[in-house]
Amino acid sequence: MAPADEGLDRAIRRVDEAVMTIRSGHSQSYIDCWADDPDVTLFGAWGPIERGYPAVTGTFRWVGSRFTGHSGGGVENTVVHASGDLAYTVGFERGPVSVDGRPEQEMVIRVTHIYRRFGDEWMLVHRHADFPPADQRG
Repeated sequence: MAPADEGLDRAIRRVDEAVMTIRSGHSQSYIDCWADDPDVTLFGAWGPIERGYPAVTGTFRWVGSRFTGHSGGGVENTVVHASGDLAYTVGFERGPVSVDGRPEQEMVIRVTHIYRRFGDEWMLVHRHADFPPADQRG
């Protein structure tokens, strides 16, 4: 479902672009998508669980420092929903990356982002990301 709010649509596009930028080692554009709020939270794919703007953004700087290359990929938002001043996306971030100087390889992360409207601007307030586990159904 596409967002009915142009401001939310712009915010989602901005986050999607920034996610690809952090995979190139540059974290600031993604950090700029976050609300400077003590209640922002992160459940990170590489383990960190953080609360508060300084801790969350510090972790994103560390994440960005691990990437040394990125040659494509993109974000697939399979669900987008908004109600009042809250919205969320659920989907995948995909593409080849180099982590910690190793050779480039495909990285897929499943992600939920939660947005909150602050005045006329939508900002991120939560990210839950992980590496998709194998489907264990028989």
